[in-house]
Amino acid sequence: MGQEISVEALSEKEAAAELERLATALAAANTAYHTQDAPDISDAHYDALKRRNAAIEARFPELKRSDSPSDQVGAAPAEGFGKIRHAQRMMSLSNAFDDDDILSFDQSVRRYLALSEADPLAYTAEPKIDGLSLALRYENGALVQAATRGDGTVGENVTANARTIGDIPTHLTGAPKTLEIRGEVYMSHADFADLNARQAQRGGKAFANPRNAAAGSLRQLDPNITKDRPLRFFAYSWGVLSDALSDTQMGAIDRMKSLGFQTNPLTKRCATPAEMLAQYREIEAQRATLGYDIDGVVYKVDDLAFQDRLGFRSTTPRWAIAHKFPAELAWTRLEAIDIQVGRTGALSPVARLTPVTVGGVVVSNATLHNEDYIAGCDANGAPIREGKDIREGDWVKVYRAGDVIPKVADVDLSKRPETAKPFTFPTTCPECGSDAIREEGDAVRRCSGGLICPAQAVEKLKHFVSRSAFDIEGLGAKQVEQFYLDGWIREPADIFTLKDRYGGGLKALKNREGWGDKSAQNLFDAIDEKRTIALGRLLFALGLRHVGEVAANDLARHYGSWAALAEAIDAAKPAAEAYLATERALDEERRLASKEGRRANLSVIRKAMWKDVPGPVQAAWDDLTGIDGIGATVAVSLLTSFGQEAERASIDRLVAHLDIQDAERPQTEGSPVAGKTVVFTGTLTRMTRAEAKARAESLGAKVSGSVSSKTDLLVAGPGAGSKETKARELGIDIIDEDGWFDLIAGA
Repeated sequence: MGQEISVEALSEKEAAAELERLATALAAANTAYHTQDAPDISDAHYDALKRRNAAIEARFPELKRSDSPSDQVGAAPAEGFGKIRHAQRMMSLSNAFDDDDILSFDQSVRRYLALSEADPLAYTAEPKIDGLSLALRYENGALVQAATRGDGTVGENVTANARTIGDIPTHLTGAPKTLEIRGEVYMSHADFADLNARQAQRGGKAFANPRNAAAGSLRQLDPNITKDRPLRFFAYSWGVLSDALSDTQMGAIDRMKSLGFQTNPLTKRCATPAEMLAQYREIEAQRATLGYDIDGVVYKVDDLAFQDRLGFRSTTPRWAIAHKFPAELAWTRLEAIDIQVGRTGALSPVARLTPVTVGGVVVSNATLHNEDYIAGCDANGAPIREGKDIREGDWVKVYRAGDVIPKVADVDLSKRPETAKPFTFPTTCPECGSDAIREEGDAVRRCSGGLICPAQAVEKLKHFVSRSAFDIEGLGAKQVEQFYLDGWIREPADIFTLKDRYGGGLKALKNREGWGDKSAQNLFDAIDEKRTIALGRLLFALGLRHVGEVAANDLARHYGSWAALAEAIDAAKPAAEAYLATERALDEERRLASKEGRRANLSVIRKAMWKDVPGPVQAAWDDLTGIDGIGATVAVSLLTSFGQEAERASIDRLVAHLDIQDAERPQTEGSPVAGKTVVFTGTLTRMTRAEAKARAESLGAKVSGSVSSKTDLLVAGPGAGSKETKARELGIDIIDEDGWFDLIAGA
């Protein structure tokens, strides 16, 4: 993130605030890029945000958010297309930015596979095409469906459009009975220029870059429009197969080429990391003359048996990584600084820029992060950008690093207008006039208005009806804004009483501009259809701070039902204040210890602060925070939200109108550990910790990082310490690694 406060210098509270900011920015970027085909920041900026997020998570693993960008793939499918559920999830890739990252990647693969430096380990290196991911399914040689990546699980059905692309064969000879080919739809530079010229002649809107043009062309509801667009396709991967294409990545690529697919001629097999980096430099040197956009080089383990062993993280394969090209820069005029209010009340400054093209993308907005960043300092007052502040009218350097909002990286003081004045960050909400408070240790100033703040209320309602939440057909962001302004909807429960409250709800709605009999009836039918909702989707839809989609589903799987979750929250509620009080006391003890040159007595402080907390409350807290992926930050947010009388009442009013479905349990018949909570500790010799965790979860177990009264089994290897001691104190079953393999044998 350029000259921001370094990750190493962040305090725990600053890190939590920064992770929240990054999650918000990256989520917006994903939607703009994958769903709207309208990115407003560069690839380099996006990568920089994700890289900073990962670095903070590595330093503060306990602060990892349930909606962490590390766990996200793409964005929800757009409206207007049928949906296709991928038989195998379409994943994203981890990113690397320098040579050391590639050496680390190779070392991590070797560690996972227990290979020495002397053992052979080959990779493939191929250009990373900047286009739109597409999955093509063939049955008995015939193309039967084509789907975009979407959110990785569900994509858009673009079969008719894909059939119009010349590089995509509709029939194959000699292919496996079932074959899913994956690759990238793109547009060449020359074809892009011709298309924009034609658009100009017709009075149409010009595309920002070839990637947008390709994505927009493929996702046309009329296939004839797609047919008129010069789209191309490179194949580089596969999904479901009835028979293997090869036993190596390179062999599979050659097989795809023999079946009639276009594969990239710059793809090469590399025997060492040095050869990988040499191929990266070779591809980078040709980048400007390729005739199509690439934004890096992708490395994949060549041996497919090794790929199977390495498997996947939540959203990325362990056997592949994208080595991105450096970011791009441009200078432009900062015309104004606007303050936007988000659904959590955060006041976010946005730079309005004289439009400038950066790496083929027209940029007119950029993030300014927070008031400290504008003032030219970090949260501790240390200077950034050599202490230069940012003012309206300044000539600024824009850093494009991804398709999220770009960043203002620097200021040219020699071009600063004499009339430019220091920016005064508001201390009241620009939307509702409530005090905008910045808590100690927080980098963000927040509106204190809560539900009375229209910006927060509207943003919460937009989130509630969003695609990953209730996904109510016909009730999108624009309709929510209008209904809120008209007083029809003020909180989520109002959606489900809309028709009854207006007695002739149908009549009242159909008389509004843009609505008719059919559209009004369709909306009320869609609302009724969503009265039945999965527990995880409901939790995510509530828009609670720090409770993203992943955390919501983790909570749903753990508690199973709304009744069990509500009971657990009520039981653990008093622990939230105890935790916050403890954190304040620990911060003070650290400050005093540092001042007095002594070691902080943290364990003593913790014990003293929790001694009066009743046992059942502590147990409920331990159970909540012991859920893998749910830490204290998420727990406090959850308990605090449910503990606020107005918010809890609003939630209760909503729940009264819903049929909340219990969380689905994995199909693990015959598994000896299904439904059990397992903790691994100590050194494992027959399997890496990551493999052990993945295997346990595949058998229906919950893998936790801490021991509590809810733990069913501890697998202890050599060097097990405090976790084994605590497990013995609690009477938890303890087995060694061999015992674990004996237990799951045959499962």
